[in-house]
Amino acid sequence: MRSRSLSTIDWLLRNVHLVEITAYSDDDAYTIFETMNDRGLSLSLTEMLKGYLLANITDPAERNAGQNRWKQIIQALNKLRKDGDADCLKAWLRSQYSTKIRERKRDADPEDFDRIATEFHRWVRECGDRLGLRKSHDFFQFIETDFSFYARQYQRLMMASERFEEGLEHVLYNADHGFTLQYMVLLAPLRPGDAEEVVTLKLRLVARFLDILLTWRLWNSRSIAYSTMQYAMFLAMRDIRGLDPKPLALKLRETLDKEEDTFTTNIRLYMHQQNRNYLHRLLARLTEYVERESGMPSRYLEYVADTGRSRHEVEHIWADKPEEHEDEFPHPADFAEYRNLIGGLLLLPKSPNASYGPLPYEEKLPYYYSQNLLARSLHPQCYEHNPGFTQFVQNSSLPFHPHAAFKKADIDERGELYRQLAQRVWNPDDLLQEVGGRRA
Repeated sequence: MRSRSLSTIDWLLRNVHLVEITAYSDDDAYTIFETMNDRGLSLSLTEMLKGYLLANITDPAERNAGQNRWKQIIQALNKLRKDGDADCLKAWLRSQYSTKIRERKRDADPEDFDRIATEFHRWVRECGDRLGLRKSHDFFQFIETDFSFYARQYQRLMMASERFEEGLEHVLYNADHGFTLQYMVLLAPLRPGDAEEVVTLKLRLVARFLDILLTWRLWNSRSIAYSTMQYAMFLAMRDIRGLDPKPLALKLRETLDKEEDTFTTNIRLYMHQQNRNYLHRLLARLTEYVERESGMPSRYLEYVADTGRSRHEVEHIWADKPEEHEDEFPHPADFAEYRNLIGGLLLLPKSPNASYGPLPYEEKLPYYYSQNLLARSLHPQCYEHNPGFTQFVQNSSLPFHPHAAFKKADIDERGELYRQLAQRVWNPDDLLQEVGGRRA
């Protein structure tokens, strides 16, 4: 045992070298820190950016204040979610400074947008003039004012993406689609000098715009994946950077005007395996809208919850029994296609729905009357002694009416009702109403 220990000591003496580096000032210490990082020590991009910024703050008091503020911000971001610091920095720097993106062709060089995603610490150092980083105080303000402001807004958006916040509910709706590109676009029009109510209005406008755009695409079976949407979101972000609320609303409305696909370009939306989750959220939004406009509280979170006894699921109004519809569908395949159209679907609690599902429509109708308002609207009694709902139907002129039976024509009528409801829920003119404007 003793000889083995001596052998280990001999190996350490021959192979391990300890180097003492003496820094005679804080300036030297930060310079050494940054230089060593560039030589391959495994520090994060965030830590390397911190070292660069602090190394350029020459005033000791400002450097200490900047270091403390940086630590507070990073701790708060990482408390929200893993890698929150890096995600925030990428969203912020892209939202305010990226002006170019990699061309959509083979072997194209990475530009601002792309480099910020992979090496934002190096990009900041190379583009200091564009970021206004020239003097020591500029670096301090970059942390104390800019990073503090955008990190605070990013934290707010992260929280709004996980739970309902009045006024920012569209952030949650977009997050439910897994749309992570929204955060840089949301930050784009913000400026550190904006009043809190202006910040909220800008965030609400952009979140609503994204909600409409994503829903239009999904309604038309178009992808909203990161790779598909990246270029469009870069353009939108660049075009709205720093705008005040009214020009922001006008620009967002103008962007939507250029979209080819809306609710009118697909009148036969149907459910399949790939869009089942989307249609679940769509029906939740339509149901919530009808109930809220009828004076009832929002139950969106209940409708989209994926756990619990009251978990909801998409219900086919027609049972999967083509033999009961042979008068209208001689071939089972035609029946199956029609059965999956949006007009033949509802959102209902999973547990009781399993027992009612196989029943004929006429037997399920009383059960529908005990459920959410959109389901109840199939029943004649929903239109009696229900002043909130009947007033909504009258004021909106939407084609609501009871269905004593449910045939092929009823699915078509119900589908048109859903389409008109969707046009109200996702109405681009709401952007202008937010700022007291109107379309030219």
